[in-house]
Amino acid sequence: MYRLLTALFVCIFYLSAAVAQPPSGIHWSKDGNSFYESENGKITQYSLPGFTAKTIADKNKLTPQGAQSPIKVRNFFFSADDQKVLIYTNSKKVWRYDTRGDYWVLNLENNKLTQLGKSLPASSLMFAKFSPDGSKVAYVSAYNLYVEDLATGKATQLTLDGTRHLINGTFDWAYEEEFFCRDGFRWSPDSKQIAYWQIDAKGTKDYLMINNTDSIYPFAKPVEYPIAGEPPSPFKIGVVDIATAKTKWMDIPTDPVLQSYVPRMEWAANSTELIVQHLNRKQNASDILLCNAATGKSDAIYKEKDAAWIDVLQLWDEDYQYGGWDWLNNGKEFIWASEKDGWRHLYRVSRDGKKETLITTGNYDVMDISAVDEKSGYVYFMASPENATQKYLYRTKLDGTGKAERLSPADQPGTHGYEVSPTGAFAFHSFSNYYTPPASEWVSLPDHKNIAGNSVSNAVAQADKSATNIEFFKVTTDEGIEMDAWMAKPANFDATKKYPVVFFVYTEPWGQNVKDEYGTADNFLYQGNMANDGYIYISIDNRGTPVPKGREWRKSVYRKIGLVNIRDQAMAAKKILQWPYVDTSRIAVWGWSGGGSATLNLMFQYPEIYKTGIAVAAVGNQLTYDNIYQERYMGLPQENKQDFINGSPITYAKNLQGHLLYIHGTGDDNVHYQNAEMLINELVKYNKQFQLMSYPNRTHSISEGEGTFTHLSTLYTQYLKTYCPPGGR
Repeated sequence: MYRLLTALFVCIFYLSAAVAQPPSGIHWSKDGNSFYESENGKITQYSLPGFTAKTIADKNKLTPQGAQSPIKVRNFFFSADDQKVLIYTNSKKVWRYDTRGDYWVLNLENNKLTQLGKSLPASSLMFAKFSPDGSKVAYVSAYNLYVEDLATGKATQLTLDGTRHLINGTFDWAYEEEFFCRDGFRWSPDSKQIAYWQIDAKGTKDYLMINNTDSIYPFAKPVEYPIAGEPPSPFKIGVVDIATAKTKWMDIPTDPVLQSYVPRMEWAANSTELIVQHLNRKQNASDILLCNAATGKSDAIYKEKDAAWIDVLQLWDEDYQYGGWDWLNNGKEFIWASEKDGWRHLYRVSRDGKKETLITTGNYDVMDISAVDEKSGYVYFMASPENATQKYLYRTKLDGTGKAERLSPADQPGTHGYEVSPTGAFAFHSFSNYYTPPASEWVSLPDHKNIAGNSVSNAVAQADKSATNIEFFKVTTDEGIEMDAWMAKPANFDATKKYPVVFFVYTEPWGQNVKDEYGTADNFLYQGNMANDGYIYISIDNRGTPVPKGREWRKSVYRKIGLVNIRDQAMAAKKILQWPYVDTSRIAVWGWSGGGSATLNLMFQYPEIYKTGIAVAAVGNQLTYDNIYQERYMGLPQENKQDFINGSPITYAKNLQGHLLYIHGTGDDNVHYQNAEMLINELVKYNKQFQLMSYPNRTHSISEGEGTFTHLSTLYTQYLKTYCPPGGR
């Protein structure tokens, strides 16, 4: 999805460092009473609540025979019996995250350290994981699935046909980007079989990324990329027998022309069945299937439809994007999320799909599942019933009785985050709001008592709300749409003067800008201090943004992206322009990715409002973007192509009146540079003057290459100061 992280440039490097072979975050013990960390070249276990440290593997144990230094631990995983540790190192990037590298196994009983996949190229192994019995490790290399016996060291190639266009055990670009599907195989509980995805991209057309900078002769880098209107790469779900290396394919019905999707697949709490989520091409019908692993027969047990689209897992349980299923009652029931009653709620569904129980009730959205403690009968989740800019931890009974209980303290308004232990006994708690810098602590649950770390309550007590120049407010348009917004006022603000306004926008279903968290109003591209220079900086979340305001709010933009979201922004801006201290001749707007698209649409559709715009890596033509994202929110071009045209900035480029700076990386694999050239053609056609900056061979983040960020930031700042001068007048 072409979304913008709140602080994109900073987060690019944070994410690449923090997200690798999953799971990321805290490595909890199974009993939830301790956790493991890799620190100072060793792996240490900390017991709670006393934080007693125990070294599991020191530098000596992590140093290969003949080597001078220990392995640099990128990530690590324990076998089910805790007797072996799988260590990930020498990681390399695959599109967004560094999910390929080298793996070693440390046997804690005899301290033997063994490298896996020695015969395969360096840093080519992906998603390695122990079999449940701890005797083997499976992994993907070069689009094929392998299993390695830890006792004998013998590696067996389970699939033989893998290529860039026939992908086993992992995914193509579109599945990875839009469904968060990366790890594409699962061990059976009995360790005898592996279920896996196969993606057939042979019929998917390549985008040719032209590299003009890394050699004298330019060369093309092909990326299989199905655009809106093109059928997705067909999938298969196979179960391979470890002993025979023979695969049994599941019989999952699909439309032979339109095709369909399987974004989730797991073993169904046994070794004989798989559970699969099957989405139609439009992603507005979801079937949960049980598949017989031996025969391949599939049966739909739970069906759901939506007039717009059905949200994917990442929006309601991001922890499981690399696998997992919330089973209850020894596999007789599972937890599922649905917006069928107008809010995103959790349901307890029987294995045959015939019975369901509403777990969470009320006019609020479940924002994320934090933990399921079946023994105590509770599910922990994030929600914010009263303020869509904030986030709190709640728990409620798994049987659906009683009311949800807020665990986050009432005197800590803002955005909370939790890494909850498997049993719900402890959590690592983080917090900030717009005037309180980030603080973190360890707490016990459900009493939420601090047991270690910097106390969040102390941070809140010491924060000076009066010292901030940021205000949260609501704006209601003449059409009756109320939206959340924040504003950073100029330093030494004088209400008798008139100031320029800079709007920061995203506006699409994958971006919430208005969050009550520290740094929310920072502009990472601006050199200097916007407040000191005399700008009013504002962001508004329109309808269609993924805020916890219910299904209707989020899905009102169906087939209307580029219209409804843009009009909401413009109508809100009109209200703000009525403020006596706003200079209507100095109104600017900027955004990146989807925010770049919004910037263009606002400049072109409402030129009387926005005088200056800076659009970065924008989708100028919705028909160029990938099918999973664009069709989810806009339908199929074969049926409603005019909606795509109506929402595309190039349709309105002829209306440009103000000053426009357009920025794009020519090596963008996400929003292709083609969008820039289509836009340029339209602007040239109508003699619309603008400024263009192309960054050669840079990706969607425009972060590669020496001096790139400084140049980009300088360009952005100088353009803004030139055409939307700062300061009160």
